[in-house]
Amino acid sequence: MPAPSGTTRVAAVIGDPISHSLSPVIFNAAFESAGLDWVFVAHQVPAGETVRALDGVRAMGVAGLSVTMPHKDAAFAAVDEVTLEARALGAVNCVENRGGHLVGHNTDGAGLVAALAAEGVPVDGQRCVVLGAGGAARSVIAALARAGSEVTVVNRTADRARAAAALAGERGRVGEQADVASASIVVNATSVGMGGEGLVVPADLLSPAQAVVDLVYHPVATPLLTAARARGARAIDGVGMLVHQGALAFRLWTGVEPPIEVMNGAARAALGERERAV
Repeated sequence: MPAPSGTTRVAAVIGDPISHSLSPVIFNAAFESAGLDWVFVAHQVPAGETVRALDGVRAMGVAGLSVTMPHKDAAFAAVDEVTLEARALGAVNCVENRGGHLVGHNTDGAGLVAALAAEGVPVDGQRCVVLGAGGAARSVIAALARAGSEVTVVNRTADRARAAAALAGERGRVGEQADVASASIVVNATSVGMGGEGLVVPADLLSPAQAVVDLVYHPVATPLLTAARARGARAIDGVGMLVHQGALAFRLWTGVEPPIEVMNGAARAALGERERAV
């Protein structure tokens, strides 16, 4: 890849913390594969500095911005325009710079739906259970409902579960752990399993008729996915959603079809190195 120059276009990610982010690895591999004179960098931006960061995007002509915690809500309020998906969620994870006019998108949920499609898992007409009601869960709930799924939300806090289920409209409802047994798609959108310990639901609720997705991607083989495989279920890790939501951003920023296999390979290679280093 040639060294950046005065003509190189810049994309970035902001968050705090940000050193763990795989976005530079994924996007720089994609830019190189596509033959684009672009570079992707990560910036640690503390909470409360979102507006200043977006002012910098405008001033320096940063072509595209990924937004991660704790900035998604503040970015929603600070951009010039938001898409319908971002408006429904009240959160932005991707900013498109149209000549200084910043458009906020939310690609998280659509990234999961695209990842399921790539795995040959149908979504339309399916019964889905989403575990959790936080930001990631909310994006997934809304996207699954738009794609034609019936969505049951299971969360420890009833009020948060009701608010999240409402994003699915008539297709959404609040449920309990036992509903997992009758679902065709189960999505863990909590942080349980991130430390490599603990199951978010009892293993005996899983079955061979299901696709089980864990949005946690480090470790790649979470306790939930290990249990799902042992029960004969289809186990799908969180790398697919990470890559596909990034691919949607890549297309928005560049207008070029994303090299998804390259992005996926880069992400998995980087994760493999991290897990071997632990």
